[in-house]
Amino acid sequence: MSAGDTAALKREIAACTHCAQHLPLGPRPVVQFSPTSRLLIIGQAPGTKVHESGIPWNDASGKRLCEWTGLTLEKLHDPARVAIMPMGFCYPGKGKSGDLPPRPECAPLWHARVLAALPQDRLTLLVGSHAIRHYLPEAKGRTMAEVVHDFRAFGPDLVPLPHPSWRSTLFMRNNPWFEAELLPELRQRVQEHHAGC
Repeated sequence: MSAGDTAALKREIAACTHCAQHLPLGPRPVVQFSPTSRLLIIGQAPGTKVHESGIPWNDASGKRLCEWTGLTLEKLHDPARVAIMPMGFCYPGKGKSGDLPPRPECAPLWHARVLAALPQDRLTLLVGSHAIRHYLPEAKGRTMAEVVHDFRAFGPDLVPLPHPSWRSTLFMRNNPWFEAELLPELRQRVQEHHAGC
């Protein structure tokens, strides 16, 4: 995809109102990518802080994601290095026990087009259960811990991760292998092969 086509796609996404009637704060798609983004992070959906700023992962979860990957916030927010494509581009609203799931219309509408704009040689991080269920259908019926523990089975270019919310503190406490085994390998993949970091 040419730079012009990429810019046109970004404008089209920014103008999207497909789910407007379901979005309590209105549409504000938050996504970043470029033809040189060799690290792709597929997360959940923006929270209220990200909705307000328009900057992806601009919250406590983003800081933890940086700790996990070894990226600085500056590098995380550099589309020349990192593409960020949530399952839902807009804040979905509040539910009984946290934010609502990503709108189901978003990924089928946009993901294939964004992926076509990215380099084929990229590292993909599937962050959280929504991204894992969508892109790893073989993980159905398995716990998050089982899927993440089996990360090497998905090849060198894809890593499933839990969502780096405050709840991940308990995940890491219950699964010490995550910090001992997965994170060092994740940081190495990001540092040596992708994102030019």
